[in-house]
Amino acid sequence: MADEVKAAEKPVKTPSLALAAILFILEAIMIIFTVRWGLDLHITLMLGAIIVGAIGVFYLGLPYAKLEKGIIDGMMQGMQACLILYMVGPLIGTWITAGVVPSMIYYGLSILSPSIFLFATLIICSIVSLATGTSWGTSGTVGIALMGIALGLGVPKPLAAGVIISGAYFGDKMSPLSDTTNLAPAVSGDDLFQHIRAMCWTTGPTYVIVAAITIFIGFKYSGGHLDMAKIQALQAFMKAEFWISPITLLAPLVVIILSAMGKPALPGLFAGILVAAGFGLIHGVSPKDILDVMQNGYHPAISAEIANAAEDAAALGKLLAGNSVLSGLDPKVAVEAAKDIVSLMERGGLQSMNWTISLIFCAFSFGFSMEVTGCLKVLLGAIIKPIKSVGGLITAVILSCFICDLFLGDQYLSIAMPGTMYRTTFQEKGLHPRMLSRSLEDCGTLVSVLVPWNTCGAYHTTVLGVPTIQYIPYAFLNYLNPIIAIIMTYMGIGIAWSGKNGEPVIARKRPAELCD
Repeated sequence: MADEVKAAEKPVKTPSLALAAILFILEAIMIIFTVRWGLDLHITLMLGAIIVGAIGVFYLGLPYAKLEKGIIDGMMQGMQACLILYMVGPLIGTWITAGVVPSMIYYGLSILSPSIFLFATLIICSIVSLATGTSWGTSGTVGIALMGIALGLGVPKPLAAGVIISGAYFGDKMSPLSDTTNLAPAVSGDDLFQHIRAMCWTTGPTYVIVAAITIFIGFKYSGGHLDMAKIQALQAFMKAEFWISPITLLAPLVVIILSAMGKPALPGLFAGILVAAGFGLIHGVSPKDILDVMQNGYHPAISAEIANAAEDAAALGKLLAGNSVLSGLDPKVAVEAAKDIVSLMERGGLQSMNWTISLIFCAFSFGFSMEVTGCLKVLLGAIIKPIKSVGGLITAVILSCFICDLFLGDQYLSIAMPGTMYRTTFQEKGLHPRMLSRSLEDCGTLVSVLVPWNTCGAYHTTVLGVPTIQYIPYAFLNYLNPIIAIIMTYMGIGIAWSGKNGEPVIARKRPAELCD
């Protein structure tokens, strides 16, 4: 009976390269127009999924049930990211309410100057991300504070966001605590610490270049006028609206310590929420308000009231005079600072992550419709076919990771899929697995945040308040690292071959004694 059913099934066609390319180009055109029109990408991605799915079912003969199951199974692979998002939302809300983020901004405005801000931002985010193993946690906490400091120092938001992302992803990429740093060697057959050593060849020089860029750009702001009135006004509003104290920094310290101890991300983030909620309760925030902030985010009170009174001079003067911390401020500067505080601090909460999560689901619908119909495999196969050199192979891996970042919408999948595809090829050519694992992270991890509909791009746009397309030019590490990796390989630098006992042998060409 089973054989009869199998015989009756219509065979599934393999899509041609031309068809896969047409679908790729069509979706790219739709995305370009959507971005130009200033619209969200959700519907465009869903339309792409519908078109690919329809071709899969009606032209390729793919059973609809298989298509639907493939998309759902793909979405399940992104569930961990969604759960982290739903934990980060309440974390941001409670950290703002308890004064954690405001304290970071307050003290940062006191010690940082425009000339060293970008370099200091790169270093701070790198250290935090190395210690925690998470770029998301770094950007959603320290990153928000640094965005506030940039506001006070007159540093453009896209520039600050790009440098924050560069530092956060350096730590995420190099930390042994990072999930991507463990995933890449796992799918390529490499050892974790061999993988990290291999990344030093490409990421190390890139990081030095990025550090030099931040120092050079910092000189542009060193001779500029520092608006002390604006900085003092921002600090005054911080004091008026929040509890400002170094003690609040215990909340991020707890998260960092738990991460360093190897604890899972979700319990670590929840511990940070509990500590911040405790600070809030001690300083008079009711349990009801804390739960509301965790659900809906923080909404400034004093700052919003003053910002709304901008057109009523009498009401504005009365509000400023009635608050001892704000009474000495110039009304015009006070209104500007109040609006900045509202823009910066009105965020967080579980609900704030729904836009990002819905974008993730839409991206996964399109990406896995391409994967299940075989279109993605055909595209990647076409990349592999003409490869003849080590440089070409590394370029192919990086390009494949980029395509997966575009189509699958998730950095984990952009590492796992090419890693599985290329593993045998690297073995056949005698290359050490660390070459594959390094390349997977050089692009799969870093480029994900440069794609607006990717989980990483969508998340960072949400928490930093800067559209992906605006911070891309300043996320120096993320787009320079893949380029430098390709150049270095073609130059024969840092190429590792598999030794007789599986050890890495660094040489420009495969040593004769290792050849069969």
